[in-house]
Amino acid sequence: MSPLLSNVMLNQLDHELERRGHHYCRYADDSQIYVKSEKAAKRVMTSITRYLEDDLKLKVNQSKSAIGRCWERKYLGFSFYPKQDKDGKRTIRIRIHPKSIAKVKEKVKRITARSNGWSMKQRMIKLRQLVTGWVSYYQIADMKTHLKRLDQWIRRRIRMCIWKQWKKVKTRFVNLMKLGVTKIKAWRWANTRKSYWRIANSHILGKTLKTRVLEKLGYCSFTEVYAQLTKS
Repeated sequence: MSPLLSNVMLNQLDHELERRGHHYCRYADDSQIYVKSEKAAKRVMTSITRYLEDDLKLKVNQSKSAIGRCWERKYLGFSFYPKQDKDGKRTIRIRIHPKSIAKVKEKVKRITARSNGWSMKQRMIKLRQLVTGWVSYYQIADMKTHLKRLDQWIRRRIRMCIWKQWKKVKTRFVNLMKLGVTKIKAWRWANTRKSYWRIANSHILGKTLKTRVLEKLGYCSFTEVYAQLTKS
């Protein structure tokens, strides 16, 4: 009910902002107003707060209200950044806010945690759901570079989980042999004392648990989902 009631109550605010000639964006009770200077921002903040509280009888959450540059502020998980094109023209582009990227990484960590007891099939299903939903939401932003970094990091998390499942030396040895590693190297790596996270970034797992191997297990990359969505 919250978004619906917010739209009902703040519809009058939209008309007031339009009457004043402000550029703004609002979703439910979360809104941003764009002005040209800090001085104008302070003036508008004061006048709009007064309008909301005195005219509309609503309470403004002062702890969540602030003045700042558009590329510093977070709005619905997004932010902005200035970019100069080939002709030297400066434009403002949409980007994913760093906090949103940190948040999705935390969710991936929970899914790929070594101690949650999930099977690899369960992990892959959860990861696919997370990746598809996240990319679908943020696809309007410039995100290709972020997606490549996220894919590299998530593949390392998956390799860590697989190595954890191969807990016994014999199991590691047999599986490495199946993936084409020589007997001597397979035995050496099966007996390694390196941490799970460190071994997940080793060349031995990078060469054996390649992307195509992970895809057979159900792995779906951020980049792949983004390509499918933008193509359609």
